[in-house]
Amino acid sequence: MATGQDAVRPEVRPWPALWALVLGFFMILVDSTIVSVATPAILEDLGSDVGTVVWVTSAYLLAYAVPLLITGRLGDRIGPKKIYLTGLALFTLASVWCGLTNTIELLIVARVFQGLGASMMTPQTMAVITRIFPPDQRGRAMSLWGATAGVATLVGPILGGVLVDGLGWQWIFFINAPVGVVGFVLAMRLVPDLPTHKHKFDLIGVVLSAVGLFLLVFGIQEGQKYDWGQIKGPISVWSLIISGLVVLAIFVFWQSRNRGEPLLPLSLFKDRNFSLANVSITTVGFAITAMAFPLMLYAQAVRGLSPTRAALLLVPMAVISGALAPFVGRLVDRTPPRFIAGFGLLCCSVSMFWMSQVIEPDVAIWKLLLPIALLGVANGFMWAPLGTTATRNLPMHQAGAGAGVYNTTRQVGAVLGSASIAVLMESRLAHNLPAMPGGASAGEGFTGKLPEAVRQGFSDSMAQALILPAAVLLIGLVAALLFVAPSHLQKKPDTATQPVEAG
Repeated sequence: MATGQDAVRPEVRPWPALWALVLGFFMILVDSTIVSVATPAILEDLGSDVGTVVWVTSAYLLAYAVPLLITGRLGDRIGPKKIYLTGLALFTLASVWCGLTNTIELLIVARVFQGLGASMMTPQTMAVITRIFPPDQRGRAMSLWGATAGVATLVGPILGGVLVDGLGWQWIFFINAPVGVVGFVLAMRLVPDLPTHKHKFDLIGVVLSAVGLFLLVFGIQEGQKYDWGQIKGPISVWSLIISGLVVLAIFVFWQSRNRGEPLLPLSLFKDRNFSLANVSITTVGFAITAMAFPLMLYAQAVRGLSPTRAALLLVPMAVISGALAPFVGRLVDRTPPRFIAGFGLLCCSVSMFWMSQVIEPDVAIWKLLLPIALLGVANGFMWAPLGTTATRNLPMHQAGAGAGVYNTTRQVGAVLGSASIAVLMESRLAHNLPAMPGGASAGEGFTGKLPEAVRQGFSDSMAQALILPAAVLLIGLVAALLFVAPSHLQKKPDTATQPVEAG
């Protein structure tokens, strides 16, 4: 349980601290989406091939996802502020390095360091929210955290298109330098130094979790590239995935046997809401990542929109999500989370089913914007209650570990979504465009709008692919409906002004 020193101190100003952290978190999320717009320009400028340039994104994702369990725990031990500032400095310097590179190999290496910096920052934002905000205010704080994710999905592609068109692909990385410096100064001044908890570090757990997650994420991410078969010699995609699962099973077994200080305290999962929130956020990570691929391909290949104009389709989603954030934040602190999160997940699933029904080569754009607007409502109601519910009842000294697990499951969900939607799109293209060899390559030879003869088949393929993330979200919906009311609502429903609980 948390000790008295974990209680929020009177001199701590939580909202300024949160805004400082959100700036860095926003930069990470923008960087996750901005690179996709610049990929063609990078490929041409550095004289690379498609298989190699994909690693500009793959290396970042792997370096981001794999260490999250470890960096979350480091925040508990060393202090979330120190780990966050270290990660922000590494991310900013690596961004400048990315912009200065002149070979694809060096760019990939620099992206690895960028991902490591991001993995150090992300868990600390959630951990600090849990530790500096009283239970009855965490919903509003987490809603700002969630709204940041929604706005970043819009800003990233648009900013990427403007920078690539106007200044060159290098500036998608250089832009992080001034933002990183401002974010560092603000975090240094506004984020409090929170009490640390002196624990032994589980080195065996560190190795097992890192190796297991690397094998699993790498196998899933590279599966499509190698047609889910052999990679080199006896190494196959499935052998990597299965090996990763086996190593992670050994990791869980070790955590259950470790009587010292396990990297992942399995006691976290005794909290029903924590376990269920991890299931839900995995499906959200899966769906949001998977949805973007068919929607953007349809907008650019079928409708002939530029990357910047295609990204503008997401304006209703970002605006509505941001506008709902304050309202939903107050609601989260007063209402059982299953109703709010359940409504958000239902809206998200319905919006993707709806989108799959309206996508046609010549559909009016306003008809496409309606389900995208509903997706904004979904984002407004999903992120805050899920993040708040996951960590609300955890002991303060395990806030970093809990945030690390939560963000790891979200990232693994995103990787699963990316890999799964690629397989499904290839399958549907092969079915709907049988005259074109390979199916999936149907649109690869075209820049801009596809020929009239293949537009219908391509649209149908993208629409059918959207059914997958819509269906996966139903699993998250069931998990959210099983949430129980948090302790502060169970005890005294009208105690919005009660003193902060220590644990």
